[in-house]
Amino acid sequence: MRRKVSWLFLSLAILGTALPLWAFVPFVVAHGLDLRLGFTQLTQTPVSCFFALDVLISAVTCWLLVFVEGRRLGMKNLWLYVVCTLLVGVSLALPLFLFFRERNLRSND
Repeated sequence: MRRKVSWLFLSLAILGTALPLWAFVPFVVAHGLDLRLGFTQLTQTPVSCFFALDVLISAVTCWLLVFVEGRRLGMKNLWLYVVCTLLVGVSLALPLFLFFRERNLRSND
């Protein structure tokens, strides 16, 4: 069962990379990495601001989980999940961490 769950996490990490980039790449093609415009569009409406704040809190929570749980289990390269969050988002970092966490737990059984 654990093996199936770990592969489900990896599938979600792949999907969590592809879908956000599918939405973000057209912005970069049209405007480059214009952070000011991106931030303005991100906070332009109450709904988009809601999602931005939700993701921000989720990212910080993800990092806390990664460092607390990762250290507890003796996992290495925990900084990688912070980089994944900054480059793509929580949709990549969290399922990728959970995939490697499951592998770590399986190898310790």
